[in-house]
Amino acid sequence: MLKVAVMISGGGTNLQAIIDGIAGGTITNTELAVVISNKPGVYGLERAAKAGIDHLVVSPKDYADREAFNKALTDTLDRYSPDLIVLAGCLLILPEMLVKKYENRIINIHPSLIPSFCGPGAYGLKVHEMALARGVKVTGATCHFVDAGTDTGPIIYQKAVEVRQGDTPEILQRRVMEQAEWIIMPKAIDGIANGRITVRNGKVHIAEG
Repeated sequence: MLKVAVMISGGGTNLQAIIDGIAGGTITNTELAVVISNKPGVYGLERAAKAGIDHLVVSPKDYADREAFNKALTDTLDRYSPDLIVLAGCLLILPEMLVKKYENRIINIHPSLIPSFCGPGAYGLKVHEMALARGVKVTGATCHFVDAGTDTGPIIYQKAVEVRQGDTPEILQRRVMEQAEWIIMPKAIDGIANGRITVRNGKVHIAEG
């Protein structure tokens, strides 16, 4: 059984997709051990509560400096001994010590087709604003393992989504969530939980089945 810790920063729509996937059987061999938010009062914490999942806040604002926060976050995750850490709309840059400790055991969902519209400063609604400003006809989402860089880790899945005339960033964001994010992240978790997805020499290997 894959023990998963989910990290969020907001409403938790991707968290809900994971909860629903486990309940509906599209994600198997998986249990959600804890949901951690770096911001208090976000709706994602309510989603965790409703699903009966341990949930807590570890916020940088509650610590004297970043080093103290990094240690607290790492210690909190260690208490739950997760097999996989899932960044589901988590806007926090993870400390290097945490990424190294959980190498190839952290995945992220990013709302574009990496390497487009990614890297420092490209997060949330800003990604869709960038896509519309550039005039692309296709965007999408990428699920990838996390490494020391920003959106640079090995790619697991990508799914394309059409950009339509008249789209606003908010409309496009919703379509990318519904047609890509909520599909490929649960699929990645299920693949990891059942041994179909592995990382070797910095590349993802997928055994379909």
